[in-house]
Amino acid sequence: MSETVSIRDLGNGVRLVALDRPEKKNALTGAMYDAMRAALTEADADEGIGAVVFAGLPSVFSAGNDIADFAGSLAKPFSEAPALHFIRQLARTRTPMVAAVDGIAVGIGTTLTLHCDLVYASPAARFRMPFVELALVPEAASSYLLPRRVGRLKASEMLLLSEVFDADAALSLGLVNAVIPSDLLLDHAVAQAARLAALPRGAVQATRALIRGDQAEVEAALEAEAAAFEERLRSPEAQERFRAFLGRAKPGAA
Repeated sequence: MSETVSIRDLGNGVRLVALDRPEKKNALTGAMYDAMRAALTEADADEGIGAVVFAGLPSVFSAGNDIADFAGSLAKPFSEAPALHFIRQLARTRTPMVAAVDGIAVGIGTTLTLHCDLVYASPAARFRMPFVELALVPEAASSYLLPRRVGRLKASEMLLLSEVFDADAALSLGLVNAVIPSDLLLDHAVAQAARLAALPRGAVQATRALIRGDQAEVEAALEAEAAAFEERLRSPEAQERFRAFLGRAKPGAA
């Protein structure tokens, strides 16, 4: 356990990265981002790890950023934020990634899945990206990746209006591979990850690169978002939204 992220190597070349902060609906802190980034970096360097599975325990994927923790980090430049370091590693990771989404997936809980090679969701999954509601902009290259998955108009609905969409909608849009019952979800994701890990590592990585296309464009979008995100963080609009959000004492958000 590393600051409420459980990282375990399950055998068969599979590493499980499980968020386990149920009292805050798996809202992510800087320490959790650091732990997840390290898990991905180490997986790329370890010939024995052929796939990484992201999951949320119990019965919730992630409520997004812990806003109190995030707001407390604003004294430093956003370029030093653990969230940004994790997002950069997420985009560059060579090891196949699988997501098992059960329950709410807010903000990074949704945008993380755009970088995964396989995504499975339970019927209880609910996806939402409320960046604009918080007077922010999208992150994790979602402003680039999402329109290319679902089209510009649907992406606008999701990113500008922060529309909630469920597992069936995600399936119809091609954002998840299958909807799996909650009690079978993690086992299914791990089994699929083991299949990936059993394949020739070099061939898997080369095929991933071909499927994903121009990595430079993804990273350019990520950096453009990061610059806009930092500008928005310092804006009076965002400061007002953060104060209002913290006043309601709800966990998570972006």
